[in-house]
Amino acid sequence: MNQSLKILYNTQIKENLKREFMYKNVHEIPKIQKIVINRGLGEASQSAKILAKSIQEIMIISGQKPIITRSKKAIAGFKIRENIPIGMTVTLRKQKMYNFLDKLINLSLPRIRDFRGISSKHFDGNGNYNLGIKEQLIFPEIEYDSVDKIRGMDISIVTTAITDIEGLSLLKSFGMPFQN
Repeated sequence: MNQSLKILYNTQIKENLKREFMYKNVHEIPKIQKIVINRGLGEASQSAKILAKSIQEIMIISGQKPIITRSKKAIAGFKIRENIPIGMTVTLRKQKMYNFLDKLINLSLPRIRDFRGISSKHFDGNGNYNLGIKEQLIFPEIEYDSVDKIRGMDISIVTTAITDIEGLSLLKSFGMPFQN
């Protein structure tokens, strides 16, 4: 797909959605607002080296430096003290969002072993889609030799769709490979 997803959205997808759901106003047509990539560190909160490696991986995948999320209070059962790093998050908008979505749909998801499509049951009731990735190796930028441990991440695609049906139709028109 040589065509940018943003151009595809503005030329074809908007018109198809307007026709399918019979919107009266162009502002009712759903669009993707942002994509949020999130990774919890777990045991990596004990080691600064693992934290730095994880930051580097997310930065390579998203093209943007992640924000470090810190613990709000101490929990002795999980060996967590107050204000230590426990995760990281990146919010992609505009062109970086479309570039990441294009890479996710066309390159990364097909690289998953025994891939038969993603489930359409992971919508939150408001048209937003959440996807859990089990390993970072599906992204072509990550080199197999540089990975010390396989870690997953959560990807949330936030849309302006009101219902899950509208959100599903929007993501299908972008080419998201859903199961039948």
